[in-house]
Amino acid sequence: MAKEIERKFLVASSEWQGNADKGTQLRQAYIVTMDDRSVRVRIHGNKWARLTIKIGKSALVRNEYEYDVPMDDAREMLSQAVGVVIEKRRFRVPYKGFTWEVDVYEGALKGLVVAEVEMKRETDLPALPTWLGREITGDRRYSNQSLATDGRVEEQA
Repeated sequence: MAKEIERKFLVASSEWQGNADKGTQLRQAYIVTMDDRSVRVRIHGNKWARLTIKIGKSALVRNEYEYDVPMDDAREMLSQAVGVVIEKRRFRVPYKGFTWEVDVYEGALKGLVVAEVEMKRETDLPALPTWLGREITGDRRYSNQSLATDGRVEEQA
C-alpha cells in the first residue's frame, strides 16, 4: 500500500517559473467523494489516464492506490463527475533535494496557484522556497476534492 505524505502551500510569487519544467495539462474529476476517502480520475496531457483512490483523514498522510485506465473510460468518467472537472497545468520545480509541484488552475478556479511537496517520511523537512505563501496543509477547503465540489476558496483579509 502506498502512502501519500505531502505538504501544501499557496504560491505568493512567480519566482518558481525560472526553474520549472514545461508543465503538463491535467483534467481531473471526482467520481466518489466522502469525508475520509475519494475516487478520482485524471487525464495527463491527453496522453494517458489514471484512477486514484485516497483513504484517510490525516492532514499529512493518506493511503493512496493508483491504477492506469483506458482513455475512453477516463473521458466517460469525467462526464460523470461529482462537481466540476478541474483543469490545471502542473509544473515540477526542483528545490534543495525535493521536487515541488506547482498547480496553476484554469477555468472556474483560474487565478489559484498551489504548490505541494511529497515526502518519503513524515519527519522530512524540505527547505521552503521564498516564493511560497501561507501553508494550507490540512485545510480541506484547498483539497482538489473540495475545490471540485464546493468551488473556489474566497480569501479573507
